[in-house]
Amino acid sequence: MRGPHNIWRLIRTGATLERTGAMGVVLDAFDAPRPLRIAARALGWPFKWLGYKGDPSMPPATRALTALGPAYIKFGQVLSTRPDVVGDELAVQLRVLQDKLPPFSTALAKAEIERELEIPADTIFSEFGEPVAAASIAQVHKARIAETGETVAVKVLRPGIEKAFRKDIDAFYFAARMVELLSPSSRRLRPMEVITHFEGVVLGELDLRLESASASEFAANTVGDEGFELPQVKWSLSARRVMTLGWAEGVPMGDNAAIDAAGHDRRAISERALQLFLKHALRDGFFHADMHQGNLKVAPNGNIIAYDFGIMGHIDEYTRRVYAEILFGFIRRDYKRVAEVHFEAGYVPADRDVDEFARALRAVGEPIFGMDATRISMGRLLSYLFEVTERFGMETRTELILLQRTMVVVEGVARSLNPQMNIWEVAKPVVEDYIKQSIGPRAVARDLARTAKVMARFGPRLPGLVEAALIRQSEPTPVEKPRTGRIRSIWMVLGLTIGIGTTLVIQAVF
Repeated sequence: MRGPHNIWRLIRTGATLERTGAMGVVLDAFDAPRPLRIAARALGWPFKWLGYKGDPSMPPATRALTALGPAYIKFGQVLSTRPDVVGDELAVQLRVLQDKLPPFSTALAKAEIERELEIPADTIFSEFGEPVAAASIAQVHKARIAETGETVAVKVLRPGIEKAFRKDIDAFYFAARMVELLSPSSRRLRPMEVITHFEGVVLGELDLRLESASASEFAANTVGDEGFELPQVKWSLSARRVMTLGWAEGVPMGDNAAIDAAGHDRRAISERALQLFLKHALRDGFFHADMHQGNLKVAPNGNIIAYDFGIMGHIDEYTRRVYAEILFGFIRRDYKRVAEVHFEAGYVPADRDVDEFARALRAVGEPIFGMDATRISMGRLLSYLFEVTERFGMETRTELILLQRTMVVVEGVARSLNPQMNIWEVAKPVVEDYIKQSIGPRAVARDLARTAKVMARFGPRLPGLVEAALIRQSEPTPVEKPRTGRIRSIWMVLGLTIGIGTTLVIQAVF
């Protein structure tokens, strides 16, 4: 319940933020108004001695959230995807939150497996090792299936994690409500919306069946992608609190020395990583939204292996086309077209000047294109672009923020492998190919065919629609121009008939 009993949790939170030095960082990141700063200090400073000390070697915000526990760590991870809310500097700090939590015992993990799968873990697995990774919500064990001898990764939720998260989310809602009450001006920070977004993310990750489904869908989309592979979901050994995947054997993407020792071409891998991400985002509209080095490996055959599908991004087809046209316009340095796309998509209010917007975009793009290859950054471009569009009245779009954040992460992964990479040259063929496939004449024909299929479903209902329209016309009508109404209805029926007939022809052709 979001009541006063949450005050103790907030005091402990404020005390930890104060003790670790994170209070000022957080307040500055949110550009908190004076009343809110006073209230926050009042909750934190007098009780500073009650706060957790944390790890002094970490940055203040990361140190505080790690000390406060799993729900706070996950909250920080989610906020790291929202630089529009917390600012770029704090978002960068929060991205370093990795899977470094103390693990729970293997005995407890086995008990959870037996409870979920209704079979003892020692019966299912001939080997079941100690945790190889422990995160805020779950941990992973390396195991061997007794029946087949296959090596797998078994992900198990932390015992009692659902209850712990519900309590902390409850406190977060209480805090957000207090923020709005104490400082109405802070409502522009959308605290309740931020917590609601966080709650949705967490609830999705607390059901590993959903992550299994994401992994399965991602695998189906990318089955033909050369140089890319995913561990297979073992559905018979997965449930709400347990997820079993094939074991991903390879060297960590962040270990350049190991990659070189294995004889892999780091330059080729870096280019493939960026191009694969763009393909998944543009072609499929479904992409891995947490592609840091900790979730990537290089297989013995040189393939890139991705795992951990708790955070996936989704973009509808229309938005993908808009995004591709924006990128393509920047690649060609056609700022007028980039500006027009923003207006056509409704991202920028129609009452703004398109030419003035184009000049602002030129001011963003030209300095970046003037840099040498090692300094060109697509992530920086997108960051500047959002700053400009915000000045011209563009509202924040969450799906684009997640895309931008992932782009920055993938770009960082690619540059860590090959610092000399020219991001634009690598991205250009993928974007150009998507433009040809989605905006050219073939795309128009394909869109018409899809429309035809939808419209054709009305075919069996056409006689009923015509009959209903004729019956309505035969009934007495008010004095208002009955003839005009009858003519309009007849044209409507004729138009519907012609439209459905046309779409059926198109469907037959395509």
